[in-house]
Amino acid sequence: MKFKHITYLCLGIAVTAGLFACAQKEPVYTFVTQPPITEPISASTNTRGIEYPKVNPDLSVTLRVDAPTAQKVVVDMGGAQYEMEKKEDGLWWTTTRPQDIGFHYYEIIVDGVRVSDPSSEQFFGMGRMASGIEIPEVGIDYYLPQQVPHGDVRIKHYWSDITQKWRRCYVYTPPGYDNDLNKKYPVLYLQHGAGEDETGWSTQGKMDYILDNLIAQQKAVPMIVVMDNGTAVDARPSAGEAPRGGRGMFSFDTFVEVITTELIPEIDKSFRTKADRENRAVAGLSMGGFQAFQTGLTNLDKFAYIGGFSGAGRIAADTPIAEAYGGAFANAEEFNKKVKVVYASIGLKESDAFYRTVNDFHKQLNEAGINHVYYESEGTAHEWLTWRRSLHQYAQLLFK
Repeated sequence: MKFKHITYLCLGIAVTAGLFACAQKEPVYTFVTQPPITEPISASTNTRGIEYPKVNPDLSVTLRVDAPTAQKVVVDMGGAQYEMEKKEDGLWWTTTRPQDIGFHYYEIIVDGVRVSDPSSEQFFGMGRMASGIEIPEVGIDYYLPQQVPHGDVRIKHYWSDITQKWRRCYVYTPPGYDNDLNKKYPVLYLQHGAGEDETGWSTQGKMDYILDNLIAQQKAVPMIVVMDNGTAVDARPSAGEAPRGGRGMFSFDTFVEVITTELIPEIDKSFRTKADRENRAVAGLSMGGFQAFQTGLTNLDKFAYIGGFSGAGRIAADTPIAEAYGGAFANAEEFNKKVKVVYASIGLKESDAFYRTVNDFHKQLNEAGINHVYYESEGTAHEWLTWRRSLHQYAQLLFK
């Protein structure tokens, strides 16, 4: 790992003191990139000190499972299953086909029972704790930890009158947040997808490294990032009504209410925020992208930046775009003046359903004259690499 280089510019000799006076320039940081894999390496997602799984030079994965009494052990990874072979010492082994770069969940099936691999760190995904593996992307640097100033990821609990439950959000504060107690920051509200939770962006998503690196390069404005749990069911439905907040028809009314009436005031009270719409953004991945557009487009008095990664605005085929989201798009000229950034992205290997949803929304915005940024991620599917790339782009557009 290389260390940062700090450059100083001498201004001259101080006449009164006879001393050299120097003005410090902005630090110049040297970033390291992911090197090629020339021999099998232990996965970065392994439990600390554990050798296997290993990623091979062709990006296949070799796994080892200690299950001496098992009759059959199978690895489920990357959309395929691999039967393991038992050796005399009771250890089971297999090597997968080459895997796609990026982060992927996987499971071990022992005599028909799906379990997590104890050799892997655990990640909340697929609606439960699961094993995960990072397949290195050679040549990248933007989501790797670098020798730059780092922010903090904090845990914030707050009571919700709407859901009648304690809720938890993760909050990223940028480097230097605790050094200047008078400085205030803009805020990005960043949502996870279905089957995941508020931990996803700072673990699977590498959000904190992405922001740390962009801020160090002066490509992004230092900001606070709030990652809340996307599940919010109203505890107080009206008589005869079902609880609001489910995924039916992509309606997230309760979640929107929690964010706008409870979470934002709590964050503004607890952190040094710039508490106005020009300094507030919302975005999310997949389900969180749909939530972000519903939240932002129905609350334009609170958000000036709206983004969705593999999840965008959803407009029914029989609904004119001018009538969608309470008429948010009715006057394109006024909308473009008010909303600074609308961002939508999709992976080119995603399912037809996801691709059509996001691409159709992009076309609808074009036809309506709505300014927006549209990005297609080459070679990625409905996965964290698509969303890391999207956040890396989106964060550079905010608060400028």
